[in-house]
Amino acid sequence: MSKPNNAAVRMSRVATALPRSTKQIITILVDFISLFFAVWGAYCLRLGYWYEPSVEQFALFLLAPLIAAPIFVINGLYRSVIRYVGEQALLAIVKSMGIATLLWTGVAFMTEMRGLEGVPRSVPLLYFMLATGFVAATRFGARWLLWLPLRKRYGNEQILIFGAGQAGHQLATSLLQGDKLFPAAFVDDNPNLVGKDLGGLRVHSVNQLPWLIEHYEVSSVIVCLPDVSSEKRREVVELLEQHRLKVRILPGLSDIVSGRNLVSLVREVDVGDLLGRDPIAADPALLHKCITGKVVLVTGSGGSIGSELSHQIAALSPKQLILLDHSEPSLYQVHRKVEGLNACPVVPCLGSVADADLIRHVFKTYHVQTVYHAAAHKHVPLVESNISEGVKNNILGTQNVAQAAAEFGSETFVLISTDKAVRPTNVMGSTKRWAELAIQQVARSQGNKTIFCAVRFGNVLGSSGSVIPLFKEQIQKGGPITVTHPEINRFFMSIHEAVELVIQAGSMAQGGEVFLLDMGESVKIVDLAKKMISLAGLTEKTADGKGDIEIQFTGLRPGEKLFEELLIDDAGAEKTAHPKIMRAHEAGLSKDQWGQVWGSLLNSLQTEQEQSAKRLLLDVANNHFPMNTLGSTLNA
Repeated sequence: MSKPNNAAVRMSRVATALPRSTKQIITILVDFISLFFAVWGAYCLRLGYWYEPSVEQFALFLLAPLIAAPIFVINGLYRSVIRYVGEQALLAIVKSMGIATLLWTGVAFMTEMRGLEGVPRSVPLLYFMLATGFVAATRFGARWLLWLPLRKRYGNEQILIFGAGQAGHQLATSLLQGDKLFPAAFVDDNPNLVGKDLGGLRVHSVNQLPWLIEHYEVSSVIVCLPDVSSEKRREVVELLEQHRLKVRILPGLSDIVSGRNLVSLVREVDVGDLLGRDPIAADPALLHKCITGKVVLVTGSGGSIGSELSHQIAALSPKQLILLDHSEPSLYQVHRKVEGLNACPVVPCLGSVADADLIRHVFKTYHVQTVYHAAAHKHVPLVESNISEGVKNNILGTQNVAQAAAEFGSETFVLISTDKAVRPTNVMGSTKRWAELAIQQVARSQGNKTIFCAVRFGNVLGSSGSVIPLFKEQIQKGGPITVTHPEINRFFMSIHEAVELVIQAGSMAQGGEVFLLDMGESVKIVDLAKKMISLAGLTEKTADGKGDIEIQFTGLRPGEKLFEELLIDDAGAEKTAHPKIMRAHEAGLSKDQWGQVWGSLLNSLQTEQEQSAKRLLLDVANNHFPMNTLGSTLNA
């Protein structure tokens, strides 16, 4: 990109920095000169030679701008910011000059100021045309000159800012100090702001969006509404989607007050901005009850849920935070970030929950008081292809941690479960359901003082392996987006809200409960894909090949459901003190019920690897689960 002329840049900065009153005076002087010469030019054109006016006619020439100036003021020509003057100003110029020409003509024909030669009848028409052209040319020419260095400086990348409040004004100021994005104008739906100028930028109404997009050649907009509800922000984003704009967003007030530069906070709009709900304020007592001043263990701390748990727990002032994960890179990343908060002592533990000796060592050494068990293999197709590992991690690993918590007297154990554990149709869901029942059984053990509970919820936005990162990657590659079935739907919740609710649910537990999080309405995955295409400023490819990104349906994968559920029993769920946390009416299973639930799963394990998994399941049943006759039931 070529560098602009330094003189042009200095001129632009000096001109835009002038006081508003100084700019208006300059504009009036330019108009005065333009109108004077417009009358003179009309005479010259009519007579066909360089005309020298008499004293009386010279006075008539001076009268033209004096008549026009008040009319310009009344029609708002001196309220417009030159750099943002548009077609509305051109109409105002034509209207104003029409009135000014009629008044000037009347004065000229009714007084002696026309001189001995009089006023030729075609002069008023020529004056109107010349004056209109001069006034318009000076404004649009000045606009072009002021924009020229700015266009070069910002590489023609201009954006609109939706929201003319304080945050939007601050964002515009920050952008003007850089050289990547240039704010062309504000857009706001507040009628009290429309038409005003903020820092040299005009505030336009929502109805002017099509004109703004064409006039300023913008393809991006930044939504700057940090203090509105999620519903309002969703409405704005959906409105902007209709104009094929790339939408970016400024996050909430909590991020803005952190003191970071606003430009660095601007991010791409994600599906969470369209699917997210207004969060209910967390109960501080429930957040702190199981964490503040206690030794807390997070298993699977390197995963999506585990890392968010670790961040939120660290902010609640635990006595010590233990991070356990079997992945060295993941553990390194979460440990580095959490330790960087300087909020509490953090201990990284590298290992698997399937290693019973390691788990007992962690509990014995650090005297763990609260456990958030997030370690699990959760990707349905991968677990379907690696059944033994799924069983080891999800079932045996849960049993190891639960038994260690009970043995060493931990106070609270919270299992992170999933909606796929409800009437499971795949191995992953089956292992998570087994894990739920396992901790319920441990909770019923005599003499056990540890409070056990499970928290069940659906998909979280932005978690690894979810469809959203996959769709983003496919869009970046130009498509196609792959969806398994046109009718498949899922629940979605922000990862921050899910973890916050998990912490509060754990504090409400009395022992053995399965809590359900209110996930809102389920969403069709194909609708999700269409929204993500639109958010990228693209269109879905139609059957005739028109559009940008194609959506392909690949068919349901083994064990995949069309609809996910959160409840097993039809009796429903019991409300709790928190409006987004419910308690499931699901009792533990009897010996016969265990056999019915898992019999079909075990009988379907036929390959060598699956037989290994079956032996492992039976081993867990016989030697690890505190159920006297479970093993014999499964063997039978």
